Amino acid sequence: MSTTDLDQLIDMGFDKEKSELAVKKTGNLTEAIDWLDKNADKSIEELKEEESKAAEEKSAEAAAQAQSLVCNECGKKMRGVAEAEFHASKSGHSDFSESTDEIKPLTEEEKKQKLEDLRQKLAAKRAVLSEQDKIDAKRNEQISRKKTKESEDIKEQLKVKEQIKEAEKKRREKQDDIDAKKRIQARIAADKEERRLKAEREKAERAGQAPPPMPAAVPQAAAPSTSKPASAYTETRIRFQTPSGNVMKTFPVDTTLFEVASAVADEIGQDVESFTQNFPRKTFDKEFFGETLKDLKLVPSASLIVR
Repeated sequence: MSTTDLDQLIDMGFDKEKSELAVKKTGNLTEAIDWLDKNADKSIEELKEEESKAAEEKSAEAAAQAQSLVCNECGKKMRGVAEAEFHASKSGHSDFSESTDEIKPLTEEEKKQKLEDLRQKLAAKRAVLSEQDKIDAKRNEQISRKKTKESEDIKEQLKVKEQIKEAEKKRREKQDDIDAKKRIQARIAADKEERRLKAEREKAERAGQAPPPMPAAVPQAAAPSTSKPASAYTETRIRFQTPSGNVMKTFPVDTTLFEVASAVADEIGQDVESFTQNFPRKTFDKEFFGETLKDLKLVPSASLIVR
């Protein structure tokens, strides 16, 4: 090969010493490039050692007047062992024999055409990789956006639930204050009436008069009933009988039985398969795990045996 081939290899970014070996070991620019790609991971010392061995083999071939090698599987002719090894690594062929046919070197036009074909092939490969990179980047972006939206939706749902629970808590506190005030007012009124009647009796006794008849007992203002329908409760308290002991937990009434099972499993350190209620007797297996505590009528309290 000419110095022009070596210069082109160096211009393409290949190491000078390796390029010289490639020029020496192969018969044209195209195969020199392939040889350099194949041996990119080898050191210059390893390559020189291989060159020495190849030279010995070449001498042996010259002694036998062999001018080339031929692949018996595809018929391709090669100048030496290095080309045969490269062909075997690319094609998987392994049946080679010596040939007395001499392979003519490529003309300058053929070299230029081979180099142009290689450049076009490399450009096409890079274009395919670039397009695939764009597709992968777009898909990754879509996955990231979907995860972000799902996370934001979950946060928004939790926020709404917390707002509802807080509003219900304030409503209960307000109602409790109203009921307490009513009880105090009723107690004050009863005490006032009792003092008035006592004063009238004492006045009658001092005047020597018969005391006024005792009025019917003033009814005590009944404390507002604390009982309310199950539908009015927002939370329920459940006692769980587990193999390791009893566990008390409070859940919002819209909690699913699956969520309850997960919470109990975390508490006792083992999976929950079902719950059993003694009265009324009923077993809630995984078929019921998608229903809420309210739907299963486990409000405002319940006792369940964990299985």
